[in-house]
Amino acid sequence: MLSRTFKQLNHTIKNRIPDFCNKNKRFYIQQRLLAAHAHRTNYTMDKVYLRNDPNSQELHISFRYANEHLKIDRDFNFCRKIDEKIEATLNRIRGNIEKELNKKMKKGKKKSPAQVPEPINEVVSTGEINIEFVRSNNKLEDITFAEMLTETMENLHLKVLDRTFQLVYNQPWVVNLVLPTSILAGFTVYPSKIEMKFAEKSNSKAQWYKAKMPESGNIQQASWQFCGDGLFYTTSNEDVDHYLKLVLTPGNAEGIYGPPVEHICKNVIQAGPGPCPFETRHCFTQKRLLGDSLRVVSYNILADLYADSDYTRTYLFPYCPPYALKIDYRKQLFIKEILGYNSDILCLQEVDMKIFEYDLRPVLEDVRQGFNGIIAQKGTCGEGVATFYRSDKFELVESFALNIGENIKTLDVFSELWQKIKCNEKLVERICDRSTTLQLNLLKTKNDHYILVANTHLYFHPDADHIRLLQIGFAMLYVEAIYKKSIEKYNLSNEKDLSIIFCGDFNSVPECGIYRLMTKGYVDKDFIDWSSNLEEAVKNVSLKQPFSIQSACGTPEYTNFTEGFAACLDYIFYQSDRFDVEQIIPLPTNDELKAHTAIPSVVFPSDHVALVADLKFKAVKSV
Repeated sequence: MLSRTFKQLNHTIKNRIPDFCNKNKRFYIQQRLLAAHAHRTNYTMDKVYLRNDPNSQELHISFRYANEHLKIDRDFNFCRKIDEKIEATLNRIRGNIEKELNKKMKKGKKKSPAQVPEPINEVVSTGEINIEFVRSNNKLEDITFAEMLTETMENLHLKVLDRTFQLVYNQPWVVNLVLPTSILAGFTVYPSKIEMKFAEKSNSKAQWYKAKMPESGNIQQASWQFCGDGLFYTTSNEDVDHYLKLVLTPGNAEGIYGPPVEHICKNVIQAGPGPCPFETRHCFTQKRLLGDSLRVVSYNILADLYADSDYTRTYLFPYCPPYALKIDYRKQLFIKEILGYNSDILCLQEVDMKIFEYDLRPVLEDVRQGFNGIIAQKGTCGEGVATFYRSDKFELVESFALNIGENIKTLDVFSELWQKIKCNEKLVERICDRSTTLQLNLLKTKNDHYILVANTHLYFHPDADHIRLLQIGFAMLYVEAIYKKSIEKYNLSNEKDLSIIFCGDFNSVPECGIYRLMTKGYVDKDFIDWSSNLEEAVKNVSLKQPFSIQSACGTPEYTNFTEGFAACLDYIFYQSDRFDVEQIIPLPTNDELKAHTAIPSVVFPSDHVALVADLKFKAVKSV
């Protein structure tokens, strides 16, 4: 009864609004056809692919069986146990083929019994579905796959009806291949996810094709045009309204290639947002720096965790179109922006773990860019701080990651400051509960300069100046301890061999204690920040740090610019007795920041702007 009602409703809709219905029906059919063909493995017709990880009991079996007379052409995939008898799997394969034949029979009888192909009738009626494993034409029986695979794969075959397949074991294989849902003209597109077994990206082949949807609405009938090689393809305005297809052939170091996999993007390439302000900034960073100069970037890229939510869209960034808050849109912008700075050291905050793994690392660690990256997760949430460095300019000596709140009570280097605050229960509870992370990376240049690069993102709350000031106090104690240990551990006779760069989103304006501590070296016990929350007020605590430090970009008017709040919160602090500032890349103008009310926007991927500064090692004076 219910089914009949739905049919009547559907019939009524089609008759009353035929145009609307037909348009949506066409779109629906196109999407279904696209989904059906979006991802497929092109198996070699005469091979059965067996895959088994050494640490797994699972055996994956894949092959394509095509028989024109039986009207079958489909892929078969099975997951069995490596210690299972082969007969059990043969029965499973036999059952699947019987099921496919029965479907063909039923479909044919619905139209006309005469349309059922005779070969199908014959096979089904006689039950002669011959399937067996053979080695050198001898049928294998009563053994497990593990036993079968202990011997050579040579002359090992699977016979399925009239077809004979060669068995191949652990050939390069693509497990998963996904393209992004948003692709903009003028930006670089690459797989948003690649998973391979028994293969390496560097030994694999990738080719890009583009096509428009044909009138039939079936993407398989499209006329695909080759447009690029490699895992990265930079789109142009000529690609707008085209679908993209990536064909990836997995390979290994031995020159063996597995079956190619193709993936078609879900949506067409869209027109880009037009000129972005960061492209103007790129005019100052067209070339990489040489010699003793290095370019440092600090950038809070706005985690998807905080950008794409109902609260964010409604209250934090209501001025930004929802599509421009989607990570698939924003990451195209901030990756193009980052690459255009040609930096040597890149410190990022609010980096989603997935973005680090599937976007930043694949792009930045590609041989053409030459970065290496390390991420330090912020507590148990899905984001953290990440540092990338040029592998041809630096060697990573050591890396440290510290959750400040978790270690306040336990680290010896924190003991003296901890003793001064531990009696304030509310203060202790609040600061120890924070998941603020400090990342330190000790880098060594080709000229034997050591640089301790620090990266952090401090607590953000408006009434927490005292918390942030304590956090930076603890952070600098840790930096100082690692600094001293590094001089001793690596036998640095001259302290000038080791320098400090400290980047981050400090969530603190220049008038607050953090900037004073870093640039003046001292904050006394009466400083106003200690009383930013009266119930948690910090008493009789002063802070100091021993390094000569300045802000490379000074104190710009804005590094964070939203409709509700705008200020300077981000800094590149550097050791001023070790480096000179050669160039500061101009920040976006107020007009650019306000062009779409505030940021993020269609041309700004984050609510922060990147800081970019060129530093140069000071010349060592001879004595």
